[in-house]
Amino acid sequence: MSRLPVFLARFLVTILPATVLLLHVVIPGLAQAQTRDVAGSKDYPGIGRFAGSVITGYAVKDFDAARMQAAAFKDGQPVDAKRLEGRVTRIAWRTSPGPSILEVSRNFETQLAKAGFETRLACDTDECGGIPFTEAIDALPVPQMWLDGFNYRYTAGRKLEAGREIWASVAVSKNNDNIYAQLVVVEIGAIENKMIDAAAMAKGLGDSGHIALYGVYFDTDKAVIRSESRPTLEQIAKLLTNQPQLNVFIVGHTDSQGAYDYNMDLSRRRAEAIVAELAKTWRIAPARLRAAGVGMLAPVGSNATDAGRALNRRVELVAP
Repeated sequence: MSRLPVFLARFLVTILPATVLLLHVVIPGLAQAQTRDVAGSKDYPGIGRFAGSVITGYAVKDFDAARMQAAAFKDGQPVDAKRLEGRVTRIAWRTSPGPSILEVSRNFETQLAKAGFETRLACDTDECGGIPFTEAIDALPVPQMWLDGFNYRYTAGRKLEAGREIWASVAVSKNNDNIYAQLVVVEIGAIENKMIDAAAMAKGLGDSGHIALYGVYFDTDKAVIRSESRPTLEQIAKLLTNQPQLNVFIVGHTDSQGAYDYNMDLSRRRAEAIVAELAKTWRIAPARLRAAGVGMLAPVGSNATDAGRALNRRVELVAP
């Protein structure tokens, strides 16, 4: 049997104990500290959650891509891998000690069947393909979701609803005595053209005094602007550069999910982030920009539907 190189052996002896201690003491402590669902989260309609669970991770994108497996791996390689594009919902839960991975997974499988999903794959660790299989799953980051490549169960299903193709997968695993489950749902659809150029912005301000923008994206529950927002920000900067006398309010809006004070604060901070980015990257004078957040107070769609809530999550340019 070959021996480890001396430098690697010394590294493991020195570093590994501290790493193990960090994983067992610090990170589980963070997970145990959470007793409520993450802000702004909710269960997926018609599927729900396992009893006694708390939502630890939540992300909904109007358009994104997600990877799913419709067959077990063979010789460490995917057999029927899916890369699906459309509206993507990712939800992770932590369940208190007690139930098994199989019990939690079976409950989700029952709910998926009741919701009309036809099972394409249901497998345990070795049947799925072990560690390589888990590396092909889109898992939310630790500590939102724990996915142990040596102990998990995976289910994927598909259905057609009102002419739309919808896929769903559930991965269930364990960390210490806690069971973690993650649901991913992809409502397949083409991307909506949300690009509005500087000319359209100028027309909207001239015609109605405001214009809604849907091309500025933020990290979930944060005021951190995502890189894919750059094209829209460039057009805002172009508008202001072409019209040096123009001043605008940048107003953040949310849907009705979450607490009132939380949404008011988040919408304001997001508007402030746009002002800061325009000043930093495109040298737009801050005096020409004023940020405000109105949360859910000015909806343009019904908050009772996903489509309406998507319309309400926006940024608006408003002429003084």
